[in-house]
Amino acid sequence: MDVPVNAEVRCADGLCGRSVSVIINPATDQVTHLVVAEKDFLSTQRLVPVDLILESTPHLIRLRCTKAELGTLEPYIETEYVQGDIAYSIYMANEYRMWPYVVPETVWPVEHVHIPPGELAVRWGARVQATDGHVGSVDEFLVSPVDGHITHLVLREGHLWGQRDVTIPVSEIDRIKEDTVYLKLDKRRIEALPAVPIRR
Repeated sequence: MDVPVNAEVRCADGLCGRSVSVIINPATDQVTHLVVAEKDFLSTQRLVPVDLILESTPHLIRLRCTKAELGTLEPYIETEYVQGDIAYSIYMANEYRMWPYVVPETVWPVEHVHIPPGELAVRWGARVQATDGHVGSVDEFLVSPVDGHITHLVLREGHLWGQRDVTIPVSEIDRIKEDTVYLKLDKRRIEALPAVPIRR
């Protein structure tokens, strides 16, 4: 099964958004959630458990829930608005002076990302680094239909090897940190990896 990122997502009653991230449990090498940006409210992103995925291809994910049910799932990004004050200063004759200062009341948005404890979020387009430099970007993950474990990471088009699908065994991922996937392999060993057939 493909678990694509940046793919169209359809609920039981129609188009409902796009996949923007996957949540991975690094201890079990399993995708636990999909992050879906809702079609009508792109700033609203929902954590969708993988057991709601009915079917998945590289360009389309079908969910077994309705749009209304999707809207009840936990938000991935929650925005809180906090009040604060700003003091304005005026630059005069090579020095800063407070001219009788004004302290307007302002409201600042603060975003909180909800990732289940012990898990990682990987976005579409996240950088992939070999031991000797950048090799491409995350396109999708391949998941075993038998046990739900991630088997391979697929590099996005535009990587060093042109149009060929480059699939990297998950066992060769060293760590994932700050929107970058670090591999245990160098570029030469990646180029020599056998091709894994991907159903398109």
